[in-house]
Amino acid sequence: MTKKELKDFLDTKVAQYNHPSFLESDPLQIPHRFLAKEDIEISAFLTATIAWGNRKSIINNAYRMMELLQQAPFDFVMNHHPNDLDRLAPFVHRTFNGEDLCYFVKSLQNIYRNHGGLENIFSQYATTTSTQTAISAFKQVFFELPHPLRTTKHISDPARGSAAKRINMFLRWMVRDSATQVDFGLWKKIGPAQLSCPLDVHSGNVARKLKLLKRKQNDAKAVLELNKNLRELDPRDPVKYDFALFGLGVFERF
Repeated sequence: MTKKELKDFLDTKVAQYNHPSFLESDPLQIPHRFLAKEDIEISAFLTATIAWGNRKSIINNAYRMMELLQQAPFDFVMNHHPNDLDRLAPFVHRTFNGEDLCYFVKSLQNIYRNHGGLENIFSQYATTTSTQTAISAFKQVFFELPHPLRTTKHISDPARGSAAKRINMFLRWMVRDSATQVDFGLWKKIGPAQLSCPLDVHSGNVARKLKLLKRKQNDAKAVLELNKNLRELDPRDPVKYDFALFGLGVFERF
């Protein structure tokens, strides 16, 4: 395919999958249950954190997390008492367990009380062209409290070579325009042009078949390569192609 043919093909797939029907089988449906900005942010962040493995299991366990937070994630984070965390102990999603969830609640409280919230941290450390340095800075802030060593693996760091798929996905949810009622467009201090594609096995395989990606590993260097090529297709909103790459891989077995 020529570059124009590739762009036309992917733009068609974006239009197909960047649609509210996408939410029926996607974990993004969880934050769509809420209306307040902070409830959306926290539910989206926690949902993205456990977004690996079977999609039905992710959705069920994300909903379970919201039940444990009494369907009021921001209020629970800000106003919980230490013994309220006991109700979180039984939670488990693959290697993410109740101990991890308890620390996440404590850290989120610290972030909203002392750092101005999630948006403020990411926007403060983002560059004009990237959020990757902001993800690394966010991890440092997130673990500034005493924490279980095991929990650090649940926040990825591009500076250590990770593709940081789940945080890049969370940022897409928060930043991209809400016109199609899929992403939220809640954050105004970061623009879509700064985002990176959430790279996983599905989007990576499709990107390689379409010659958008040569690197074999799905790591931070692959994200940079994919960023460059997607920005050539749409410099203002390159991450919209996440819908095309993911949809082609998951739903069409491209």
